[in-house]
Amino acid sequence: QVQLVESGGGLVQPGGSLRLSCVASGFTLDAYAIGWFRRAPGKEREGVSCISSSDFTGSGGGTRYGDSVKGRFTISRENAKNTVYLQMNSLKPEDTAVYYCARGKYKHCAGYDNRYVYNAWGQGAQVTVSS
Repeated sequence: QVQLVESGGGLVQPGGSLRLSCVASGFTLDAYAIGWFRRAPGKEREGVSCISSSDFTGSGGGTRYGDSVKGRFTISRENAKNTVYLQMNSLKPEDTAVYYCARGKYKHCAGYDNRYVYNAWGQGAQVTVSS
């Protein structure tokens, strides 16, 4: 059974850091691109980041970041643990949202911010940035 489980969310002050984890079961994480999305209250789901399969070298390979998080967030994978991480630094109140990881239909991150290129989702982790 394909499953994605996020953890690491919580309450943090502005300027602080959190690391989200996405642990996969039922499939090999590195065979797919993995994305992170977030949904803030009253807003549409937003694509945050994506990491391609490590053996994919074509267009859409590597990592992708949304403009609002570029330079502050870093996505990485630890294949031995079937886990993808999202390191979030310099957090702002506007980063407050439920964060979801998702398994892509493909190995690459082309179109990473389109929810329809993903076919499995985690349950979400709440991140709250507030003083």
